[in-house]
Amino acid sequence: MKLALITDAWHPQVNGVVTTLNELVNALQGMGVQVHVIHPGQFEHRPCPGYAGIDLAVRPAKRLTRLLDNLQPDAVHLATEGPLGWAGRKICLQKNWAFSTAFHTKFPEILNSALRIPLSWGYALFRHFHKPSSAVMVPTQGVLDMLQQRQFRQLKPWTHGVDTHLFGFHAQPLALEGLEHLPRPLCLFVGRLSYEKNIEAFLKLPVQGTKIVCGVGPLETSLKSRYPDVHWMGVLPREELARVYAAADVFVFPSRSETFGLVMLEAMATGTPVAAYPVDGPLQVLGADHGKPQGGVLDADLQTAVARALTVPRMQARQRAEAFDWDAAARLFVNHLVSVHARQGHMLSAVTVLSPRT
Repeated sequence: MKLALITDAWHPQVNGVVTTLNELVNALQGMGVQVHVIHPGQFEHRPCPGYAGIDLAVRPAKRLTRLLDNLQPDAVHLATEGPLGWAGRKICLQKNWAFSTAFHTKFPEILNSALRIPLSWGYALFRHFHKPSSAVMVPTQGVLDMLQQRQFRQLKPWTHGVDTHLFGFHAQPLALEGLEHLPRPLCLFVGRLSYEKNIEAFLKLPVQGTKIVCGVGPLETSLKSRYPDVHWMGVLPREELARVYAAADVFVFPSRSETFGLVMLEAMATGTPVAAYPVDGPLQVLGADHGKPQGGVLDADLQTAVARALTVPRMQARQRAEAFDWDAAARLFVNHLVSVHARQGHMLSAVTVLSPRT
């Protein structure tokens, strides 16, 4: 099968969507799927206003049409709702091609936090974007339920995975050079320093030890000046980041507006337990066994969650991460794809499920 994966989020951007798509592409290629990633780097592009580190394609429609005409894909997946996603949507509709989409990020919440744009406006725009999609892939049941309540249609559950080889298990926190002088416990945050991450809920916590932050973003300068006692590490290569995860005593995830939260899986894979709020994302990633989260602690009081997470066995965190397998996630993704020639709106009854060609 020849898949055109159109995304506004791709290297050299550093964020959870890029990581997710990169892992997905690797898994799909291992299944024999010919994946052609179409991304902003193939077009004239400009930085996203107010969101450093994110480049967006400028007037991509003409070139994107040529790429798709030359490729003649069996399936098209629009991974994001940016300029490339909208251009891909328009082209597919003009060609009468069916396509799938994904809901990776709660951008209406970001727009609300950054620009005070009402949530109802943001979700109305996104509902319009996804309306002609034959399959809107959603990472958790909680987000699916929320979108259903907002009148989204053709929603399909699709989870993510984690590279348990790269993020190897350590039974004890790793003694990492460069961090050995920092007082323990080491409380780690990894992610973009942006409006939706609610990072100040972590930075303000009165906890013992050292707070470590890995990431960059539009709030970086302001946060560094207001929290000089935090150990700021910026963006790290994936291999080095895996060691930092392993060196931490607890991973703190303060966001209340995630669709998933891949960084929690990465931390747990190394054995580092998670402290988070009991909201969508953490609720599904940490799961529950007889009402008790696996691999960390969820609590409405983040300070309490951190204190209790420090007592969670590291093997328990690892075992929870191992439940998320990229091969299984990739197979589910393929099952949700639709032939470009399928009649839109009749996915379940009329669309032939595509299988990889070798």
